[in-house]
Amino acid sequence: MSKDTLNVAVIGAGMAGTTHANAWRQVGTVYDLGLPKIHLHTIADAYMPFAEDAAERYGYEHAVDDWKKVADNPEIDIVSIVVGNALHREIAEALIRAGKHVLCEKPIADTLENAKAMAEAEKEAGVVTSVGFTYRRNAALAQVAKLAKEGNLGQVSHIDARYWCDYGCDPNTPMAWRYKGPMGSGALGDVGSHLIDSAEFVCGPLKAVSGATMATVIKERPVAQGHVTRGTALDTSNAEMDTVENDDVATFTAEFENGAIGTFSCSRVAWNMPNSMQIQVLGTKGRAGWDLARSGEIEVDDENSPAGLGGPRQVLVNPDFPYYARGNSMPVAGVGLTQIEQFTYQAYAFLQQVAGVENGLPKCATFADGYREMRIADAVARSAAAGGARIEIQ
Repeated sequence: MSKDTLNVAVIGAGMAGTTHANAWRQVGTVYDLGLPKIHLHTIADAYMPFAEDAAERYGYEHAVDDWKKVADNPEIDIVSIVVGNALHREIAEALIRAGKHVLCEKPIADTLENAKAMAEAEKEAGVVTSVGFTYRRNAALAQVAKLAKEGNLGQVSHIDARYWCDYGCDPNTPMAWRYKGPMGSGALGDVGSHLIDSAEFVCGPLKAVSGATMATVIKERPVAQGHVTRGTALDTSNAEMDTVENDDVATFTAEFENGAIGTFSCSRVAWNMPNSMQIQVLGTKGRAGWDLARSGEIEVDDENSPAGLGGPRQVLVNPDFPYYARGNSMPVAGVGLTQIEQFTYQAYAFLQQVAGVENGLPKCATFADGYREMRIADAVARSAAAGGARIEIQ
């Protein structure tokens, strides 16, 4: 490969892993030309059929069954880590030592200790490192954040944020790494991490959390024989059962440094809610809302309405929104947008950082940002353990 081409690998070929694989495939189609070309080099997964399937579908040259084969390959320049959280630190540190640029999925690690170590490793890395908070790249949510930050809504007083999923709703869904670990590493660690980062993206830093409550709704899950995927249901008639250790549902309130209040709710057992994220921002002069199910629009209600004609209005994502004008092959209001584009925009921003572009898209979230999110989640877990006590963010 020439110096104008960078080799990319993805470690993990599950749902999120294939989304990263697709993002790297699409990265050269958006925004400006002139960045290094991407060569789709390797997909790695411990379950070789997944690695082979993803490599074939997304056009990667190689499939391997061990992430170390990626770390040890001097040809590979950029790596997405999309595996269980407990593996992130070991893999990231090995990749950094090998001189590879690292884009790691959220949450950044399984424990605060490991997250802190990754943030420390980032300081001396000499390569680009990032954690995947992709909702920062959603054009509609970025527009809501812009309205809040530029004062169009007045003084923001309240953010209400929820992320409800149903992937754990079926009690026959088998035991997996997601259901192990301390309280706060379940629904809060998985989808709540996006809520926390998105809320700070919209309204600035959180100051404290309180009123936290967590529940484990499904106490046991069947142990699968062989390889299973997320959401797989089993015949449990003769299955061995194992204990679920962490939270299916988590709720809490929070204070922002600017005085606003936040209310948060996350669940992985929300009946028939496959992937429902919503954020409402309320200020003294208006309000704005976003719903992932209607990701191609936002809802706005502000002082611009004539007297007696106020009320929420639908505003379609259009070229005046962040990211959209050069990030869509048909950037016209009404065409819409999905969660998938966020990963492509993130990959493009990451590639700009690797190429040393200074005035490109907003830079990707850092390992330090990932460590901060985990400190906030830890504060939520400590609040819940203390009966809802107020906990300052450290």
